[in-house]
Amino acid sequence: MSATAAEHDAMRRAFALALEGPRGLNPQVGAVILSPAGDVLAEGWHRGAGTPHAEVDALSKLTPDAARGATAVVTLEPCNHTGRTGPCAVALLEAGITRVVYAVSDPGDASSGGAQRLRDAGVEVVAGEGLAEGEALLASWLDVQRLGRPHVTVKWAQSLDGRAAASDGTSQWITGPVARADVHRRRAEADAIVAGTGTVLADDPALTARREDGSLYDDQPRPVVVGTRAVPQDARLRQHPRPFMQDEGDDLPDLLDRLRELGAHRVFVEGGPTLASSFLRAGLVDEVLVYLAPTLLGGDKLAVGDLGIPTIAAQRRLDVRAIERLGDDLLVVATPKEAP
Repeated sequence: MSATAAEHDAMRRAFALALEGPRGLNPQVGAVILSPAGDVLAEGWHRGAGTPHAEVDALSKLTPDAARGATAVVTLEPCNHTGRTGPCAVALLEAGITRVVYAVSDPGDASSGGAQRLRDAGVEVVAGEGLAEGEALLASWLDVQRLGRPHVTVKWAQSLDGRAAASDGTSQWITGPVARADVHRRRAEADAIVAGTGTVLADDPALTARREDGSLYDDQPRPVVVGTRAVPQDARLRQHPRPFMQDEGDDLPDLLDRLRELGAHRVFVEGGPTLASSFLRAGLVDEVLVYLAPTLLGGDKLAVGDLGIPTIAAQRRLDVRAIERLGDDLLVVATPKEAP
């Protein structure tokens, strides 16, 4: 079975509707209800945790029995579990839907199985319509489902000899403006940016995502400070458009769990060698960004500290996914060979 032309168009519309909802703990989902003739009867989208799911939102706009014999086109497989709301698969069955077309299968252990429940009840189900676009829409949420925590990127800038700062501790700037602009663009794509108190006290970073003209990106990551030392009252961080949260840093998995509960899918760590090493040592890193400047600093200010690697046989091998030229600098994008 494949989707009809009307269902294909409805899926494009469902993707647009999904973007109306907030990105957070729950996925962005859109739904369109079509008549047997292919006309749009109703539309809906998920507005956040605790609110009706997209299918139920769309059905709520119809009179009783208006959806009998209709088709539901949904960006994500209808759920099959009871959480804050009931199973969407059941809602579709009760409404009299006889055909369901969806893009992405639900990866959740508890929430998946809606498609099979519908099939068992005699509903025609078409899976994978617009799959690539659906996976792109839900990429960060799908990563969280796969990992069980937010996706973590660790970034640092270093000299060719592996130093993150000069002997006196100064580190601004090792890399050039093109590389720094790339960092800010990537910050804007993250939900949280994490820095250690050492970096906050030494460099007084704003932890904002800024364009080259100094203006702020519309999307700003939530600033997170790891460490027990107090953030000064006059710190630039306190001017961030979003209030910062502080964590002692003694339980990084717990920190990531709390960020996930706050809706963070992607966490950007760029808080200095100590913090970067802690995430790497704990096996909580999914992507490494190394901005490599053609300069030498010498000294002992290494970009990464102790990783608990006693011998060469225990080295952490990475897969290099990309190497980019950014002005005079290079960016190396790498991922762990063994996924966390």
